[in-house]
Amino acid sequence: MRGTKLQPVRSQRLFAAWLTLLVLCILQLPGAVRGTAAESEPFNEKRLALVVGISDYLTVPDLENTVRDGALIADTLRSLRFDVIEEYNLGLNGFRALLDRFEFEAETADVAIVYFAGHGVEVGGQNFLIPADSTAASRKEVAQTSVSLQDILGAVDKARQLRIVILDSCRNDPFARDGNLEIVTLDQPATVNGLAPPSPERGTLVAFAAKDGATALDGDGRNSPFALAISETLKSSDLEIGLAFRQVRDTVLKATNNFQEPHTYGSLSGEPYFLAGRKQAINTLEAKERKNAWSELEVDQEKQLAVLAGKGDIRALKGLAYMRLNPNEERYDPAAAVALLQKAADEGDPEAMFELARLYEQGIGVDQDIERALKLFHLSADKDFADAINDLGFLHFQGGLGVPRDPNKAMAYFARAADLRHPEAMFNFAALIDDGTVEGRDLDDAAAYLYQSLRTGNEQVLDLLSERPTMFKQGTRRALQKKLTERAFYDGAIDGQFGPQTQRGLRRAYGISE
Repeated sequence: MRGTKLQPVRSQRLFAAWLTLLVLCILQLPGAVRGTAAESEPFNEKRLALVVGISDYLTVPDLENTVRDGALIADTLRSLRFDVIEEYNLGLNGFRALLDRFEFEAETADVAIVYFAGHGVEVGGQNFLIPADSTAASRKEVAQTSVSLQDILGAVDKARQLRIVILDSCRNDPFARDGNLEIVTLDQPATVNGLAPPSPERGTLVAFAAKDGATALDGDGRNSPFALAISETLKSSDLEIGLAFRQVRDTVLKATNNFQEPHTYGSLSGEPYFLAGRKQAINTLEAKERKNAWSELEVDQEKQLAVLAGKGDIRALKGLAYMRLNPNEERYDPAAAVALLQKAADEGDPEAMFELARLYEQGIGVDQDIERALKLFHLSADKDFADAINDLGFLHFQGGLGVPRDPNKAMAYFARAADLRHPEAMFNFAALIDDGTVEGRDLDDAAAYLYQSLRTGNEQVLDLLSERPTMFKQGTRRALQKKLTERAFYDGAIDGQFGPQTQRGLRRAYGISE
C-alpha cells in the first residue's frame, strides 16, 4: 500500500528512521501477532472467542438447547486453538461487563468470534439479545433491558484480522402476537450507542441462524441444526472461512428439509483465511502475499468461488481477481482481474475500487488512466476505506498524480485515516502532531495515536518505539507512558525514558506476554 511515503513531511529524525525500513515508513499491517514463539509455532496466532448461551429466563419462555449449543461451540473453538470465554444464563450487567472485557482483549487478537444462543428480537430496525434477567414485558421495553447487536459488533471490531459474530437467536419470538416470529435485520442507524459500523476494509461477518424475518429450529436432539453445522464445518481442514459459512448454510438447509436457511451479512476482507489445516500458514503472511494466496485454494473451492462470483458475490469476485493478479501463477491475467474488480466496484465495494484505482494508476491489465484512478480513489475514500484515504493524503501533500499540493487537505485525510485505525496513518499522524504541524492537536493526542497504532499489532511500530523512541519529544513519550499505565501495562516513572520497564510495557500493550 502507498501509506509509506512520508519523507517530505517528516523532520530529519524521522527521515533517518524510515530509511532503516528500506523505503520511508515501510509499515505494513502484519496481520498476525508474532511473539517470541512465532519461529517454533508455524500457525502462531492469537484467537479469542466469547460464547454466551442463555436458556433460563426470568420473564420470557425458557429455551431447551441453547446452553448445550454454547458448550458445543466452545469445545469446537478450543479444538481450533481459541482462548474461549464461556458464560451461561448471564444477566444484563454481567453480559455488558463481559463484553467490555472481551473488547479490550480482542484488540490484540488476530481473530475474534462471538457466539450467542438465546432469544433475540428486532425493535425499530435494531437487534437486541435478551439476557436471563430481562424484565421486559413487551418489545418497547427490550432496548432498556438487553444487549444490542451494535454492542456485540463493537466488541469484535478491533481484532486484527478476522471478526465474526454468530447469532443462533432466531427462535420463536417471546413477544409475538398472532403468530409473529422473531425478526432480525442489520438495517441499523450508524450512531446507535455511539458506535460506528465496522470499517469496510476491516470486514466483519455476521451469521444468523435463519434469514431475516424467519425463525430457527431448536432441533430434535441435544443441539440445534445450526450449532451442529457450525461445529462440524469450522473444523474442516483447509476450508476457506467464507466458503465455510456457505457450507453451513447448505448443511442446515439439508438437515431441515429446506425449512431453515442461515444467512450472512456484512463481509470479510479480501484476504483468504483458514481456521484448520496446513493452509493456516497463509494467515500469517503479509497482506499482499495473502491476496496472492487465493491461488492456493483447492480446486473444488475455486469452483465454488466461481459459482458465487457468477451470482454477484463480491468477496468471490475479489478472490478470483487476486488469483489473476498473482504474477507467479499460470492463470495470471490482469485484464480478467480488472473485469472482476470492476464488477465488485460496480456493486459499491470500496476495496475493489481501491485495487482497481491502483491498476489504472500503473496501467496493469488496462491502459493507464490517471484521471480514472483518482476518481476511483475518491469513490473508495467516500466509503471510508482507510487505505484510499491515506493515499489521498500523500497525493495532496506531495502533489502526486497531478493533484495540486495542499497540505491542509492532506492533514484532513491523514486525520480521517488515523481515526479509522489505519495503523500506518495513526503512527504517521502521531509523528506529525509531535512535530507541531497539526493545528489543534497536542502531545497527548500524539501519544493516543501511538498507543492505538501499537494495539493494532504493527511490528514496525513496536520496533520503532522500542529502538528509536527519541524520534518523539519527551512530552509525547511521557504521555505514552501514562497511556500504558492506565491499562496496567506499565507501573514505572512517568519520565519519558524508555528503559527496560517501559519496553516491557510496550510489548505487553502490543500483545506479547512475558
